[in-house]
This record gives sequence, C-alpha cells and structure tokens, in this order.
Amino acid sequence: MASATSELPLGSPELYINRELSQLEFNRRVLAQAKDDELPLLERLRFLCIASSVLDEFFEIRVSGLKQQEAYGATKRGPDNMSPSEQLRAITEICHALVAEQYQVLNETLLPRLDRQGIRLLEVDDWNDRQRQWLKRYFNRELAPVISPIALDPAHPFPQPLNKNLAFIVSLEGEDAFGRRLGRAIVQAPRSLPRIVALPQSVASSPHEFVLLTSIIEAHVDDLFPGMRVSGCYQFRVTRNSDLFVDMEETDDLLRAVEGELSSRRYGDAVRLEVDDQCPEALEEFLMAQCRLAKADVYRCDGPVNLMRLAALPDMVERPELKFPGFTPHIPERVRGCDDMFEVIAEGDLLLHHPFESFAPFIDFLRQAADDPAVLAIRQTLYRTGTESAVVEALTRAALEGKEVLVVIELRARFDEEANIELANHLQKAGAQVVYGVVGHKTHAKMSMVIRREGRSLKRYVHLGTGNYHTRTTRLYTDYGLFTCNDEIGQDVQQLFQQLTSMGRTRRLKTLLQSPFTLHKTMLDYVEREIAAAREGRPARILAKMNALIEPQIIQALYRASQAGVKVDLIVRGICALRPGVKGVSENIRVRSVIGRFLEHTRVFYFENGDPKLYMSSADWMGRNFFSRVETCFPVHDPKLVTRVLRELQLYLADNCQAWALQSDGSYRRATAPRGKRRSAQDTLLHDLADVAAT
Repeated sequence: MASATSELPLGSPELYINRELSQLEFNRRVLAQAKDDELPLLERLRFLCIASSVLDEFFEIRVSGLKQQEAYGATKRGPDNMSPSEQLRAITEICHALVAEQYQVLNETLLPRLDRQGIRLLEVDDWNDRQRQWLKRYFNRELAPVISPIALDPAHPFPQPLNKNLAFIVSLEGEDAFGRRLGRAIVQAPRSLPRIVALPQSVASSPHEFVLLTSIIEAHVDDLFPGMRVSGCYQFRVTRNSDLFVDMEETDDLLRAVEGELSSRRYGDAVRLEVDDQCPEALEEFLMAQCRLAKADVYRCDGPVNLMRLAALPDMVERPELKFPGFTPHIPERVRGCDDMFEVIAEGDLLLHHPFESFAPFIDFLRQAADDPAVLAIRQTLYRTGTESAVVEALTRAALEGKEVLVVIELRARFDEEANIELANHLQKAGAQVVYGVVGHKTHAKMSMVIRREGRSLKRYVHLGTGNYHTRTTRLYTDYGLFTCNDEIGQDVQQLFQQLTSMGRTRRLKTLLQSPFTLHKTMLDYVEREIAAAREGRPARILAKMNALIEPQIIQALYRASQAGVKVDLIVRGICALRPGVKGVSENIRVRSVIGRFLEHTRVFYFENGDPKLYMSSADWMGRNFFSRVETCFPVHDPKLVTRVLRELQLYLADNCQAWALQSDGSYRRATAPRGKRRSAQDTLLHDLADVAAT
C-alpha cells in the first residue's frame, strides 16, 4: 500500500544524511567489531587496526578536501546543505570521540585480555635486565646506524615529516659539541624497520612477548645526543593531504604525470596532528605551529601513535583458537580438476562468489588461455593488483607466447598508483600492449576477455566481476565473478575495450550497461518501472546491495518508489545518504549494513517488475561511479543463477548477528539474535560453500 505523501519536497536537505558523517558511522561499526565478545581476540585487534586505518584515509582524502574548500571560500553545498566549515566542526567532534574510544578499547579491553593469553606488549618499565641487554644490542645493531636525529636550529629547520610517518619531538638540556643550547630535536622512526619486535624465547618471560619499535627508540634516545640530557621524548605523527591532482587538459603523458604527483603526496598540506598523550602543551603548540594546524586538529593518543602498527601482531602469533577458523574456498564441481575452462563455459554460465568460492578458476582460465594455441588475444582491465600476482604472471606468459595481450591499467587507483606504474612497465617489457583508459575518467570496470579460434569462427569467452583481479583481496572481500560466452555480452565487452583504446563513438551496447553513458539513466528507468507497477497494483520490489549510496537523483527516485508502495530493501555496507523510515517519504525503505569477517564488496541490483531483472556491477550508486568512471553493469541471464543470488541476498536481509539497521536520524542500530536463532550471512555462506577448519 502506498504511504501518505509528505509535503516535504524530495530535494529537502532534511532528507539527506551528510556523506562524511555517514562515513564516520561506518567507522563506528567497524570499531564495534573490536568490542564484540563473540569474535576471536586477535581478530578484534585486527578490527581495531582497520578502524584506525579507515580513519587515516578519511583525513587524507575527505577532511583534506573539505579544508581546501574552506580555504578557497567554496560555497557549493551538497544535498544535505552543510557547508565545508559546518562539516569540519561536526567531523572534529565525532573524530575526537572515536579516537578516545579506540584507545579505551585497546587499553581497557584488548591489551589486558591479550596479556591473560600470554601475548604481551612490553613497555620500557616492564623490561627485565636480560631483556634490556638484548634490546640494547638490537638498538645498536639495527636502529642506531639508520636513525638521523635532527637538532633544530637556524641551520637545521623543522624537517616536515613524511605523511603518516612516526616521529619523536625531543626536548634537550645542555650544550652540544659546538657549544650550542639547542633545546629541541626531531627523530624520525626508520620506515624500513618492523614496527613490532618479537623477543626471542631466550629472554622472553612468556611465549609471545613483543616490544614496539617506538619503545626501543624512547629507551635509548639519550644515546643519540651524547653529552646532553634528554628531558622528554614524545611520539607524534602528521597526516597530510594525499589526494593526487593531475591536470588532464595540460598533460600529454598520464604515466609521467602520475609519477610526478606521487612524491608530493608525502609532503601535502598537514590536516591532522597526533601526539603522545603525555606531550607537554608547549611542545604540542610548537608542533601545531610547524604544521600550521589549529588545536582542533590535534589528537592526543593514550597509547601507541598509529594503531595500525599493531596490525602485524596477529600474524606473529600462532594461536588458531584466537583467530577466525581457517577455510578452503570451494571449487565448484564443474571446474574441479578441469583442464579446459573454455569447454566448461561453453556448457553454460558459471558464477563464483568469493571468498566462499575459489578465485582459482579465473587463474586457470588465464593460464589455459596463455598456453592454448587456439587463443589469439586476451583483453584485461586491472584496477588494483601487483606484479607478484598470478593474474599478471599469466598475462606475461601469454604475451611472451605471442598472444595479442591488451591490458587497461588504471594508474590513478588511489594508493595503488605506484604499484600500477610498476605493473605497466613490467607488462610492456613482456610485449603486452598497455593503455591507461580514458583521460578524465577512471577505468573501474572489471572485465577479462579471451578470443579463441574454434573451427572457422572466433569465439569470445568473458569474465565480468564486481571486484578487483587481486588474488589477496579475493580472500578478504566478497565479490561475484561471472564467466560466460554469451555472444551479445562478448560483443559488448569487445566494444568496451575498443572504446578504452581508440577514438570515436561506441555503438549502443546490446545487453551491458555502462558508465558514464547508460547506467545512471537505466537504473532510474528501472525504478520508474517499479513505481508504475505498484500504482497498477502489480508486484513491485527493489533489492540492491552496494558499498555506497549517495547520488541524489537515485535517492529521490527511491523516495518516489517508497511513496508509491514499492518495497525497497537496500544492503549498503558503508556510506548511505538516504534516510529510511521518514513518514510519507521512505517508510517502505529498509537500509542495512553488514560488517563481518569479510569486507562486503558485491554490487547487485534486482528489479522485480513483471519481467524481473538482476544485474551485477563494478559501480556503486555514487556520482563518481555514474558520471566520471568507466563502469560495467552486467545482467545475469540464467534463471538458476538468479534464484541462487536472490537466495544469498536473503541471507543478508535475515542476518541478525552482523547487520546494522540505518535509522532515520542517521545512526545505526545493531540487529540482535533471539536465543538459539543466530543467523549470520557470512557464516552460512562459509558453511554452505567453503571447507571450514574445525575449531
């Protein structure tokens, strides 16, 4: 039944949650995993580190962008109508509370519980004599030769620390060898050394004892300033603007332009200063002045500055009972032991759901293509990967075997630019053709195509995915991958590759949707079809799963659908600007976020009207995905696969362990499981699809 229509216009700011504040709500949900007693202890520590890392990137990209807008006097506002200054004030208040909560979880919960398990992070005061001697030798051997303390005077001005690099502000008393009273010095922690040092069993008091690199430096900092007295040594870290700027109209070589910008990322404008909680006010003010930051930009840390340093700890401890159970991704019967992926695909479409199902069939697909004399060409997009990758190894071998290998590499994949430049050079040396997509549009599409001669004709075998061709993340992210030799899809994929490598207009695709041309309009058209069906009294439903939803026209279309009585279920992992449950506007919309062992990364869009449509995509419902990226959105034709995907989506809608429901005020409420009725989508998929180790 249609809800009563609100008099509130659908473009009203009250109906939109601010993008940045929604991102911080996601951070809260990740941090909540670190507080969850149901999770293994070392995994809770990982979640704490992830929350810290997510916050780092938020400052590097989002906060830095808002600060630039504020500095330039930008007046443009988003759908929520918050100015840059208003957003920054709200962000500051929330982030200070988040940081305080992170350290509270570490100090009051995780470290004490780790200690009870015999896993200890020893501070300087905890060292016994044997440990002190061992660490002294370690300092002299490993640290002292590579540390360069810099005393601050007119000849040695404040050395701007690299982005997120750990450093120390040191206060000094006395005179140096030249009779100078310097007062202050900077010591930067070497980036090349491990941040956590495991004590050998010969000096350890328990099975797993560790010392942070910073503790070793602090304990021996006097040795760096002979003849002077160190009166204070305090950790600090500066976060800088890390968004690359490449002027697309002025550059004629994208690779060289990106290479040039990478160095500037390390020394961008400071946006945040983290300091040891014990740092005196005078030293804090000195650092603030050097970084040109205000008091609100300073975050005092009651523990190790940069919690991501602790991310290595779980892998340094062999305690399976304190981690998630191991599992072996399932290999479907159709491809198990298969030495001819082309025959399997020719028999019918194959859908894989990672990480529950193995990524190995795709690697086999490429390797077999590299070795098959009937294969003439391979086309591949790469957004995030690395040179030490089975995908790259197969493409390299194919090029060396004389296949026509074309690889579209997106150089501007954020924080993977350097790896992608190395990858491009590696593939070119092997003889592959490498292009960088379309200037002004990131190539975010996930496509692979093999062209094979079969008899007198050429046949296209295609893989389309929702995630990156990265063998490591396929064990950490949930993604779908579809193999098909459907002729229309093959023709469309070939046209897309031609579009990415050549000039001229592309003919309308037959079955795929594409950004920046048809995806946005078609999604709006499908929503309108559901609205029409609901008004005619026919079944109408929209079910969509994605990482982010912020595009205003899509949100307004979903509001209209709700008003018409369409049932709308949205599974949005991260940012969501839509407000559900607003009377007369969005009462028929439910939004939930699932945060679990794996990062939810699938994008699936289902429209029920009369002729149901199920699409998978590389794109979220964000402006950048619709208008400034090259994205693919592909249909799932096989009815059995459609049924399977809908069944799996239903698991997420029924999840009462790892799901969070978005409230109309922008907050999230965690689902609670009735006694004996615990339902976890990820656990169910692991149980049904993968081989899980016994606990």
